Amino acid sequence: MPSPDSVQESALTSPRSKITPERAQELYTAVLDLLRESGYESLTMEGVASRTRCGKSTLYRQWGSKPELVVAALHGTRRMLLSHIDTGTLAGDLREAARAIGEGSGRDTPLMHALSHAALQSPELLCALREALIVPEIAAIDAMVRRAQGRGEIAADLPSAEYVAAQLLGVMRARPLLEGRYADAAYLSRFVEKAILPGLGLAADTPEP
Repeated sequence: MPSPDSVQESALTSPRSKITPERAQELYTAVLDLLRESGYESLTMEGVASRTRCGKSTLYRQWGSKPELVVAALHGTRRMLLSHIDTGTLAGDLREAARAIGEGSGRDTPLMHALSHAALQSPELLCALREALIVPEIAAIDAMVRRAQGRGEIAADLPSAEYVAAQLLGVMRARPLLEGRYADAAYLSRFVEKAILPGLGLAADTPEP
């Protein structure tokens, strides 16, 4: 007769084949929706099970704990919003990036706010949050800047070039705290024209009278 320890070990290491990739995406979406609605502290495995009509035991068997499930949801829903952008000019790239980030701000900003405190207490959660929502966008914006430097649009040693990603992504996070509103596409587009392009020595769009 197997010991209790061996039974528990078997349960934890058994093949996780009962949840299809499609079902996993449904669960991940529900987890992130609940985080946006109520925050990390209020998220429970019971709440996820109820929202998704999934057995709580299935969730524990598959992911083990709430932090593991949240990390999996962040990794499993990671999107690449900006990597496809290449208009041929840095100004054009940044305008497209502003629109793409702004269109997703109502979805991504609440999620970052919901997880910020918990992420500071958990290196694994912080890493997953950065990898899902921050690092891909920083890499894409940095690539835009490098392409512009290679084309000679901006100098290779231009000091402000280092801070373009921090400006664009930082203001998305900051505006809700400063003004109580999301940094939507219209706001970010104005920010690019008035704050980022002048600092890079690039001409901003002149609005028609």
